[in-house]
Amino acid sequence: MGIIHSDQTFSKLNSNQSDLEAGDYENCTFKYCDFSNTNFSKFKFIDCEFFECNLSVSAISNTSFQDINFIHCKLLGLRFDIANQFGLSLYFENCTLNHSSFYKCRLPKIKFQGCQLQEVDFTESDLSEGVFTDCDLMHATFERTNLEKADFRTASNFSIDPENNKVKKAKFSVNGLVGLLNKYQLQID
Repeated sequence: MGIIHSDQTFSKLNSNQSDLEAGDYENCTFKYCDFSNTNFSKFKFIDCEFFECNLSVSAISNTSFQDINFIHCKLLGLRFDIANQFGLSLYFENCTLNHSSFYKCRLPKIKFQGCQLQEVDFTESDLSEGVFTDCDLMHATFERTNLEKADFRTASNFSIDPENNKVKKAKFSVNGLVGLLNKYQLQID
C-alpha cells in the first residue's frame, strides 16, 4: 500500500525532484508545480486542486482523478482515456489541454471554462450535460460522442456532426451553427 497524504499543500515542485512520492493524495493542493513528463501511474488523487501546474505529457496510466480541479494548468497531450475510469471526475478552468485524449471517458456534467481544447479527442465519450464556456475546440474530434444537453453556446471553432453524435437538447448559439454544418460545406453569411 502506498503512502497516504491528506490536507497538504505542495508548492513549486518539479519532475526532477523526488518530493512527490507515489501514493494517495486526498484533499491536497498543488501550486506552481512542474510535473511535465512525470510518471503518475497508479497515483490516486481525491478532492485535490492543481493551480498553475504543468502536467504536460505525464504518464497517467491507472491514475485516479476523483473530484479534481485544474485551474490555470498546462495539460498538453494527457491521455485521460488510460487513467483509472472509476470515479473519474474533473473540472478545468483556464487550462490548455491541446492534443489530449478523453476517448471513451464517462464524464457527464464535466465543466471546461476558458480552456484551449485544440485537437482533443472526445471520440465515444459521454459528455452529456457538459459545459464548454469560452473554449476553443479547433480540430477537436467528436465521433459517436454523447453531447446530450451539453452547452456549447460560448464555445468556438468546433465541428460536430449531428448525425454522428448524440446532440439532443444540446445548446448552441446562432454563431455556433456553422460548426454543426461543416460537413455540408455550405456558404453561410
